[in-house]
Amino acid sequence: MVDEAGRVVGRALGSTGEFSLFGLRAIRDLFRPPYEFRETTRQVFDLGLRSAPLIAVSGVAVGIVLSMHTRASLERFGAESMIPAGLALALVRETGPLTAALLLSGRIGAGIGAELGAMRVTEQIDALEASAVDSFKYLVVTRTVACIIALPILTTLMNFCGMLGGFIAEQASTGMSLRLYFDKSFSLIDVTDYVPATVKTMVFGYIIAVTSSYLGFTTSQGTEGVGRASTRAVVLSSILIIVTNVVLVRIIFFLFPQLG
Repeated sequence: MVDEAGRVVGRALGSTGEFSLFGLRAIRDLFRPPYEFRETTRQVFDLGLRSAPLIAVSGVAVGIVLSMHTRASLERFGAESMIPAGLALALVRETGPLTAALLLSGRIGAGIGAELGAMRVTEQIDALEASAVDSFKYLVVTRTVACIIALPILTTLMNFCGMLGGFIAEQASTGMSLRLYFDKSFSLIDVTDYVPATVKTMVFGYIIAVTSSYLGFTTSQGTEGVGRASTRAVVLSSILIIVTNVVLVRIIFFLFPQLG
């Protein structure tokens, strides 16, 4: 029993070490030539632009729901006029970045894990290396850069669509005009609200790309392993995003005490 527990702990520690080295190698190779600009651009389009409809629709839905819940709470205190500003702050500071990252961990993480896993089990990665192509830089680094670029842009889209959804809910409830709604929404938002919360999504993009790529690169056991890598990529990247978000929020509050 003790020996079995020791083997499990040993495997877990070994996997953690391999994953950490994989992530550090991705950071190192970000700054080393050659730079695969064409492949990186293709990945930004594939991982970023094609995720925009999901983010936009989800943002509108989240904005509508947040507006309804906020109204139900603030009506008790006669503070309905603060609904647009409160909704905007909630979206920009936390709800938008975290929701966008979790949605994209499902869409992007599953895709990267399945794609690289399929390439591993069909020996396409070995074929790239036999052709003198740096498979790590071509497959992992390009996707990491693409995710780091795409996440802040998609988070901004999520924030805007969330505010638009809030306007739809407010317009239906009170007939508030679009200009008045957005004037109130941006009345309390400062650059220190937007920039730290959006920049931290670059870390989320790195987590999604590295986690999914690692699980895809280490896939085994054929098509069953590909499915397992895809599922684990979503689960593990989502857990890491949630845990990392706690740390990043504390760091942001330390660097920007006025946000606390």
